[in-house]
Amino acid sequence: MHQKLVGKKSVSRVQLEKYLADRLNITQYRDYCPNGLQVEGRADISTLITGVTASQALLEAALEAGADAILVHHGYFWRGDDARVIGPKHNRLKLLLTHDINLFAYHLPLDGHTELGNNAQLAKELGLLPTGHFGENNLGWCGTIADPTVQTVGDLAQLIARKLRRQPTLIGDPSQPLGQIAWCTGAAQNFLGDAIANGASVYISGEISEPTVHLARESGVAYLAAGHHATERYGVQALGQHLAEHFGLAHRFIDIDNPV
Repeated sequence: MHQKLVGKKSVSRVQLEKYLADRLNITQYRDYCPNGLQVEGRADISTLITGVTASQALLEAALEAGADAILVHHGYFWRGDDARVIGPKHNRLKLLLTHDINLFAYHLPLDGHTELGNNAQLAKELGLLPTGHFGENNLGWCGTIADPTVQTVGDLAQLIARKLRRQPTLIGDPSQPLGQIAWCTGAAQNFLGDAIANGASVYISGEISEPTVHLARESGVAYLAAGHHATERYGVQALGQHLAEHFGLAHRFIDIDNPV
């Protein structure tokens, strides 16, 4: 059960969307989905629920909590999706429209934001010290680690397991000393080549694919796949908290666990 939240203040839907578009610089990115308001709800927002993915479970939990708006990293209307409103898509949209709840979604803009984004917040969670960026739109990050006791790839894997509450998949030698660390959250396995070219000795991402395993082995760059969901919990929480403080909204992050 989720106790209903009550915001001290409210903001108009239009004002919130404009603020987010500017804050996240959404026009900078070529994305696979629309960034911004995806489903229109009530005109004024005082209670905001955030989550990683706009699943049916998140929508139902947000409704129970009294949400005026839901803000997620993974929303709807992905390029190549079936355009028909049937099955799970129908059920999700019906819930939002019936209860007049706004749905906002920010994909690449939330990955890339240098303060509130997933990569920035993952670095904060793991104690990584950014020194640069790489890849398209500079979405990949690189740097070192603050904790002097984390000296090997195995040490880093243990740190990730402890902080993210799941054991990462490790490709490489656990005893390999850490050099430059590169990271990009979510389904960013295709950035491994860019990380290698940028001088990384270890790469952290959410997912891993079959060809990525071979590239990691043959290059000698260790790969840590820490989970798509697990690596992308933090940006949307930081963004929601920022909006709560800026506009005086009630805010809660609801984590619908996902093992992938």
